[in-house]
Amino acid sequence: MAKKKQSKIARYPLFLHINIGMIFFAVILVYVVICVFIYFNKKHIVGYEVMEGSLSSNNIYEAVALRDETIIPADHAGYINYFATEGQRVAVGNLVCTVDESGDLLDFLKSQGSEQANLSDEDLSELRTQIVSYASDFDPMTFSTVYDFKNSLNGTVQKLASSSILANINSLSGTTAKSINYCYAPTTGIVLYSTDGYEGLKLSDMTADLLDSSKYERNQLISNSLLGVGDNAYKISTEESWSVVIKENDLDKVKALEEREYVKVRFLKNQDESWGKVSYYTNDAGDTFVAFTFTNSMITFSKDRFLNVEVITEEESGLKIPNSAIAEKSFFVIPKEYITKGSNSNAGVLRDKYDEDGNETSEFIEVEIYNETDNSYYIDDSILRAGDILIMTDSDNRFTVSEKDNLIGVYNINKGYADFRQIIVLYENEEYSIVKSNTNYGLSVYDYIVLDASTIETTEY
Repeated sequence: MAKKKQSKIARYPLFLHINIGMIFFAVILVYVVICVFIYFNKKHIVGYEVMEGSLSSNNIYEAVALRDETIIPADHAGYINYFATEGQRVAVGNLVCTVDESGDLLDFLKSQGSEQANLSDEDLSELRTQIVSYASDFDPMTFSTVYDFKNSLNGTVQKLASSSILANINSLSGTTAKSINYCYAPTTGIVLYSTDGYEGLKLSDMTADLLDSSKYERNQLISNSLLGVGDNAYKISTEESWSVVIKENDLDKVKALEEREYVKVRFLKNQDESWGKVSYYTNDAGDTFVAFTFTNSMITFSKDRFLNVEVITEEESGLKIPNSAIAEKSFFVIPKEYITKGSNSNAGVLRDKYDEDGNETSEFIEVEIYNETDNSYYIDDSILRAGDILIMTDSDNRFTVSEKDNLIGVYNINKGYADFRQIIVLYENEEYSIVKSNTNYGLSVYDYIVLDASTIETTEY
């Protein structure tokens, strides 16, 4: 047999051939990685446009409304039909409802083809106006207004339908007409067709459970329902004076509210504001309730038992800026007589110096003024140094720079660089401050400032 031919396998060297191109690429790669790391770990300067605004010490509560409400019982048993619009004022002697003792009224109206009300052009116009007005003002963020609109529309429809029924009652005769009893308003007030057990409650009756809306139960009174003698027919609110009550166990806040006597309250339902007289009561369980009593707007909220309100204890208007933009910076305090004008009319100081031969001379140092008092100017401490000697113009008087003071302000970036501007804070909360506008060395509306003052690096000598 012929010998099998053997193949020779050579191992390829594994060492890396390094050249100048690979070294250059590696250096660039390391540099890019370092730059990216620094970029993402460094705070970046973000601008903020200064706008006019206001702040308030906002305290939002769920409140319960207390009114002088009287429940009117039914004098007769039968089927009730309401004619006065709920939430509207009625005068003494106005027709509120009828009670049909026999129950034959609806059957009679159906037999006459009157179970459906024919709306006039004026009636349709009233409904159309309500719908268009609501549609134009609808906000998806406040969907609860849908229910208010529903109740308002139901009231209007009920009024129109009841008017049609009332017109047909006059055509009744015999025993059917005699079985219908008319209920007239005993006094002037706002008519309401619901009961909830809160009628007649006072501040001294309040408990924590009464302020819990999850436990609230409301009994709606409906047309064509059957009533017995003495059952609740409707209720009427007679006094314009009414109150909203909140629970507040922080006695310091309660005392502060009482000292004010009158406090502005904003109703979140429609953003209306009104001044309420403050009173409070602490029950046996240790819960403290604060009442704000008003003499107007009762009819607006007559159908609401629970309301979200905002108690406004402080309110200031001015330039609104975020608190993150506010910084504190140190300045040299220089007497006004040592500030002079240069050839270009810019402010500056004459600083004492010595030339190469040891001769005393002076140099003009341009400075920017950041604040002033009756006798002094505030100068940036990055321009001058502690120990510098200033010369008064046309005098041999000298002043050694040493005294410092701090100013509260923000960094203005209108010119493309950060320039400190003093502010006078009028009011602040956790997020924003209101500062005085159009002050010397201060801010104006539409200025741009640094949103986060900590991103500015300052250098001091």
